[in-house]
Amino acid sequence: MKLFLYFSQIIGMDALDAQGEYIGGLHDLVMNPQGDIYPKATALIIRRGMLRKEYAWVKWEDVTYIEDELRLKLPMSQISFQPLPFPCDFTLRRDILDQQVVDTDDQRVVRVNDLHLLRVENQLYAAHVDVGLRALVRRLGYTQAIDAVVRLFNHKSLYLTHEELISWKSTQILPKLGRMKSVVKLDVARNKLAAIPPAALAEIMQDLDLYARASLFKSLEASVQRNVFADMKVSFKAEIIDQLGDGEAANLIANIPADEATDLLMKLPRPKTHQLMNQLGTDTNKKLRKLLSFAKDSAGGLMTTEYLTLPPEATVADAMNKIKTNAEFHGGIFFLYMVDDAHKYLGTTSLRRFINEPPEKPVIETCYPDHIFVHTDGSVEEVALLLERNKFSSIPVLNHDGVVQGVISVDDVMEELIALVWSKYKEKL
Repeated sequence: MKLFLYFSQIIGMDALDAQGEYIGGLHDLVMNPQGDIYPKATALIIRRGMLRKEYAWVKWEDVTYIEDELRLKLPMSQISFQPLPFPCDFTLRRDILDQQVVDTDDQRVVRVNDLHLLRVENQLYAAHVDVGLRALVRRLGYTQAIDAVVRLFNHKSLYLTHEELISWKSTQILPKLGRMKSVVKLDVARNKLAAIPPAALAEIMQDLDLYARASLFKSLEASVQRNVFADMKVSFKAEIIDQLGDGEAANLIANIPADEATDLLMKLPRPKTHQLMNQLGTDTNKKLRKLLSFAKDSAGGLMTTEYLTLPPEATVADAMNKIKTNAEFHGGIFFLYMVDDAHKYLGTTSLRRFINEPPEKPVIETCYPDHIFVHTDGSVEEVALLLERNKFSSIPVLNHDGVVQGVISVDDVMEELIALVWSKYKEKL
């Protein structure tokens, strides 16, 4: 008896009753993933008929043998057929074969071309997903013919020996909307996804179609959702927002940097933006409305309102404590901006300039000698020039009364500059 079977090799296999009479063909395997790293077969579905298909459900304990044929303990009289497939949470053919899964080891999205099944005593487990080309050939029934052709031209070809199998425990199913709710609720599945760095998981999700992306996103824990959402491109963020309720969407927007939230709100239809703004807290609403009032290609439109400030009497010890208590801050923590009681700009310092200074030293004495800033109506080119000339990663943005309105980072400027240059020169390329 074979230890391993391929799912494609048993689909359509003849099913025989206890007397050896033909019943139909094996259509699907029903699996129970709850509590098992490798899901176990709990039932099978048999199909008969061509034009008028009918389906029968058989419990796995009623199976006596499966290899070149499927034999059951039941007589024909105890097997009932119906015209519609039976409702069930998780089957291999319907929910896994030809679907996309996340390979959590290599952190990529792959398509399942076949499944590798492990037989232990009389139990059948899903051991691997097969994502290789050979699996597709096997399903088409051309293995012998294709192998012969490959051997003719290159008998050492890796195609003949290399199997692209991924362990089931290293995969995470990307569920279809409205399906496989029991699979998505598994703690082990969530833990596997949570272990992938948010930036990598965001890239994985961007390789999916809209519905798979939204479904996978909804299956994540709230904290993972926020981190992944922050690392997505604006266009993908907008698609996710469209699939969520206003409350959920507003919560995500409130937990990303203000400049990124502004970019996203600008991309959404105006009625949707108004709906989401109404769901935000007063402080967040006020902050984002301020950013939305600036032109998109100006310093004000690119800045974020998340930055760290200190009063003029602050010491180096105060500055160090400010950084330590804001370790999880959305904005930059290496530059600190000195402001008076009216929030007027007094200077800029950085961790590098005061980290080795005595704790009691006034931090304002460590500020850069020149005041480097840009006004809210400054151009992208002006900001980029200042950042490059002074080798800063961010600079403050002031209004014309000298009050700090926000800061603008090199990342935001570069993204806008690249888009600007591309729009000007793409027709010449």
